[in-house]
Amino acid sequence: MQQALFLFLDFLTGMVIAVMVVANTQFGVATTMGVSLIVNHIIGLSILSALLLLGKKNKTINPMRRPAPWYLYFNGIFGVAILNCNYYTIVYTGASIAMASTVFGQSFFSLLFDLTGFMGMQKRTLNKKKVVSLLISATGILIMACTGDGTFSFWFILLGILAGALTMTQMILNSTFASYKGAIFASRQNFLSGLVAGLLFYFLFTPKATLGGFAKLPKVPILLMVSGGLLAVFVVVSTSYVIVKIPAVYSALLLSSAQILTSLLIDTLFFDSFSKTLLIGALLMLVGMAGNLLADKKQKAPSPL
Repeated sequence: MQQALFLFLDFLTGMVIAVMVVANTQFGVATTMGVSLIVNHIIGLSILSALLLLGKKNKTINPMRRPAPWYLYFNGIFGVAILNCNYYTIVYTGASIAMASTVFGQSFFSLLFDLTGFMGMQKRTLNKKKVVSLLISATGILIMACTGDGTFSFWFILLGILAGALTMTQMILNSTFASYKGAIFASRQNFLSGLVAGLLFYFLFTPKATLGGFAKLPKVPILLMVSGGLLAVFVVVSTSYVIVKIPAVYSALLLSSAQILTSLLIDTLFFDSFSKTLLIGALLMLVGMAGNLLADKKQKAPSPL
């Protein structure tokens, strides 16, 4: 029952990520990507700081903290690279292709993490059934990465894959940090280091554009301005709880399926576009994920006496 809850929360997180990425990109288009990142991180940092303050005596919010490796305090730096990769991929290829390439990166690197035991993840082996199921999922992802006319946006696909790899890495590092400090504290530190990195990066390299973007804020709808930060809090906290509870490859496949299906829904409802190619790819990926879960369940089943 608990495992099913973790799987559902992981899928829900994938849906939220899809909405969040589109919201962040639209906010970036209305201002600049730097403004989008800075505002979102300020919102997230404020919410999580308030939670820690109000729940000071709550053991769930403020559990006993243990010393953690120093590099985990800087995990939020990944966010600067991830948001920029997502921004340019979506702007130049569209949300669907961007999401497809990103989830491919998540899935491929999560498999590597499971096989190598990256950052304390439990090492797992592959049997033939799992290999076949993963190949089906990979086929689905590759289908989704192809545009409707059969062309392949190579460089932006690579950028999207990089975003997926960094996203999965950040999730695992943040989840590891949460095991030392608690999910809320780890998430707040994620936003804090990301905010500092964003301020330094954008005001050093694009100061005029960033200041110009802040000048445009009064014209941005309040819902668009706050949605990215609010959704990011949910994503960071939920992944801190869930990622280490289930195999990384299953987590990535659930996140991937949810992101793709939600992006299809967003395209259909808000951008009046629908891709059969992406739908077929998403369904193939779901079939592959189901095969992995069944193979894993059979592998854990006790032998009859």
